[in-house]
Amino acid sequence: MARSQRNDNFVDQTFTVIADTILKLLPASKKEKEAFAYYRDGMAAQGDGDYAEALENYEEALRLEENDNDRSYILYNMGLIYQSNGDYEKALDFYRQSIELNPRLPQALNNTAVIFHFLGDRENDPEKTEEYFSLAAEYWIRAIRLAPNNYIEAQNWLKTTGRAEINGFF
Repeated sequence: MARSQRNDNFVDQTFTVIADTILKLLPASKKEKEAFAYYRDGMAAQGDGDYAEALENYEEALRLEENDNDRSYILYNMGLIYQSNGDYEKALDFYRQSIELNPRLPQALNNTAVIFHFLGDRENDPEKTEEYFSLAAEYWIRAIRLAPNNYIEAQNWLKTTGRAEINGFF
């Protein structure tokens, strides 16, 4: 039984009903609908903290999904899982793939910046620290340009470190 059919929480049930209705009404191919069902089940598993099942569903959704924009969200969610598990290299790779398919995905840009900032904070070599912080700034600037009302902490960091003129975002 698909995870989305096992949900006992009201929000998950509501999401499943809405998603199923959309799937029935949208003029999509069988393959597109199947890809969405795997994506939906991946999101449900991810929400429940079952990352292995979520990744399996996302991989299957990626195999079926042909739309680059939709693929970018699948890759983004896979990056979230690896980031939450501390596998920053894999997370960065999935975010990079997501951004390549959809350069207007501010959350992938933001999460990439968060990882680079974290790595910079942990680094003992001042040159590597500067390299990580520069990468963080680059990705945060791109994210903020797409979503100027978001990422306030990043905007403050950019301003206080002199890495960007904050007024340039508005």
